Amino acid sequence: MGQLTDASVVLRLGYQAMRRAGLPTEEILNKAGVALGQLGINARTPFSAQSAFWNALEEVTHDPDIGLHLGEYLPLYRGQVIEHLFISSGNFGAGLKRALAYQRLISDALKAELVINEAHCYLTNCVQQTADQKVNRHFSECFMSGVLRFFKFVTEGRFQPTFIDFNFSEGASDEEYLRVYDCPVSLGQKETRIYFDHAILDYPLWQAEPELLQLHEQLAVEKLQELARYDLVGEVRRAIGATLESGDTTLETVATQLNITPRRLRTQLSEADTSFQQILSDYRCRLAKKLLANTNESVERIVYLTGFSEPSTFYRAFKRWTNETPVEYRKRKQVVSSSK
Repeated sequence: MGQLTDASVVLRLGYQAMRRAGLPTEEILNKAGVALGQLGINARTPFSAQSAFWNALEEVTHDPDIGLHLGEYLPLYRGQVIEHLFISSGNFGAGLKRALAYQRLISDALKAELVINEAHCYLTNCVQQTADQKVNRHFSECFMSGVLRFFKFVTEGRFQPTFIDFNFSEGASDEEYLRVYDCPVSLGQKETRIYFDHAILDYPLWQAEPELLQLHEQLAVEKLQELARYDLVGEVRRAIGATLESGDTTLETVATQLNITPRRLRTQLSEADTSFQQILSDYRCRLAKKLLANTNESVERIVYLTGFSEPSTFYRAFKRWTNETPVEYRKRKQVVSSSK
C-alpha cells in the first residue's frame, strides 16, 4: 500500500465535532488548508493532512488536550457500510469481527485486532502509530471517544472499557482521562489497547437482521475492491513520476515496474474507470502547472521534466489542458501570486 488515506467521513465527523464544540471552524480549516467545499466531496483524503488539522486546532484553541476534548463532541458514527454490517450481526462479538475485517473503509491508519486470552480481552493497535507524535496522540484520543460511543450505542449502554493503554508518553492528567473515558488510562505503552469484559462479545444486538447481513457484506467487499483500484491508480502515478524524465513512460514499462502484465494493468485501470493515458496526461498537466507557477524553470526544461520529446507536442497538450499557452499561464499565476 502506498499513501495512507482516510475516508471522507473522517473529515466530516471532525467538522461536525468542531461545530458542536462551538469552535471557529472556518478559521481552523483555513489554517489547515482545507476548503469548506471539500467536506461535501466523497473522496478519501491523505492521512498526512491530519498533521495540519491538529496543528491548526491546537493553535486556535490553545488546548494541548484538544484531541481528547474534541472527541467528546464527535457525533455517533452512523450511515456507513461498517455500521450496517456491525448492527446486522447477531451479537456484539460477531459484529466487531466483521467491522475489523473492513476497518480500512474508515482509514488506512486503523490496524485494530481483537485479542482474547485467559487473562484479558482487548482491542489492540486501534490506530497505527505515526512518526508525528502530535497526530498519533490527538487522533488516537479523539478516535477512542468515537469507538466507545459507538460500542455503547450498539450494546444499549452496556459496553464498558475496564482499562485503556496509549502508545504515546505525554498526555492529559489521570483525572481528565477518567472523566472522559470513565476508566483508568496508562501512557507510554507498547500498543494502544482497549480492555473490556469478554462477556460483552455475546451480547445480542437488538437491530440484528440476518437477511440483510449478506447484502451489507457484499457492499463492504465491493467498497474494499474500490480501494484496491484506488491504490493501483496511486501506484501507477508513482511509477510515472519515477520514469517521466527518462522519456520511457509507457504502459509496458509501468506494468513491468508493478510486476503485472500490460494487459492486466489495462483491464484493472478500465475497471477503475480510467486509463493509462488519462493518468499520464493528468500527471503531466499537474506537474507542468506546478513548475510554471512555482519555479523559474525554463519552458524548455519543463518540456523535458514532463516527459515530452518535442516542445511543439508539449505546447499543444498544455493548450488543450488549460486553453492557455505555458507563457500565458505562468504570467497569470505570477501576477496572482505577487498580488497576495
